[in-house]
Amino acid sequence: MSLYVVMGFGPAGAATARLLAEQGHSVRVVTTSGRSPEPGIEHVALDATDSRRLIEASQGAAAIFNCAAPPYPRWTRDWPPLASSACAAAEATGAVLVMLGNLYGYGPVDGPMTEQLPLAATGPKGRVRAQVWQQAQDLHEQGRIKAVEVRASDFFGPGVTDGGHLAARVMPRLLRGKPVSTLGDPDAPHSWTYLPDVAGALVEVAGEERAWGHAWHVPTEPALSTREMVDRLAARSRTEPVAVRRLQPAVLGIASVFSPLIRELKEVRYQFDRPFVVDSSAYEAAFALRATPVDEQVEATVAWWRERLVAKG
Repeated sequence: MSLYVVMGFGPAGAATARLLAEQGHSVRVVTTSGRSPEPGIEHVALDATDSRRLIEASQGAAAIFNCAAPPYPRWTRDWPPLASSACAAAEATGAVLVMLGNLYGYGPVDGPMTEQLPLAATGPKGRVRAQVWQQAQDLHEQGRIKAVEVRASDFFGPGVTDGGHLAARVMPRLLRGKPVSTLGDPDAPHSWTYLPDVAGALVEVAGEERAWGHAWHVPTEPALSTREMVDRLAARSRTEPVAVRRLQPAVLGIASVFSPLIRELKEVRYQFDRPFVVDSSAYEAAFALRATPVDEQVEATVAWWRERLVAKG
């Protein structure tokens, strides 16, 4: 079995670390604050932008999974040094750098998103995500590192909380039979990437040399609108159907005065005002992982949220 380093322990980092541990590997998780150890997982507290310390923590690793994510309002400032440090660690240790990406880099597009689209984002968050991957790909092509990026749409599923559009802002209200509010058009088709599939794709490409040097979309079920997903969640919860209300621009404008997160979401509003559909057929043609069927996603998510809310009282 191998040693793997996972940067970050948010939903994706935690799911990836636990999947690797379940497979019998040794896992070292790097976060700024550290945590208590759990079976198969060592937690190390360090600033991942400190390349010297990250290199030390990554010695002997077969792969480094960069699942870290700076606070949303600080993306443009914090992503470049974090990404540069990860590249430095990959170069110094020879570990494969497996990057968790998203779809921001494409910017608004017409039609389903494929990996062949240019990274043509005009907003600062989209541009910085494109730059981070371009840096790693350039180093890969120069033979200095081995790098691969896995891109996901909006996370959905057990473990997804504050950052998910079908998570903390929806599930507690839905389980009480109360209306929920959504950003953008609730009837626009939207791709939701199931969190366990994100972890599965990250782990799979780490061991697939033919994947390296490229970006891949996580296997994702066909797009469903926010309203359709809420209806499925409500049905599985055995609650009455709940109303899905669109947050009006005026309300968002007022909220953005007080909430840095909502203020920053203005750049990516297009993702919810129009169809936002990912095509993962290239991954599925090349590798083994398939998207978890949506009914299984919904069942597991409802069960996880029920347990979470009961535990919180």
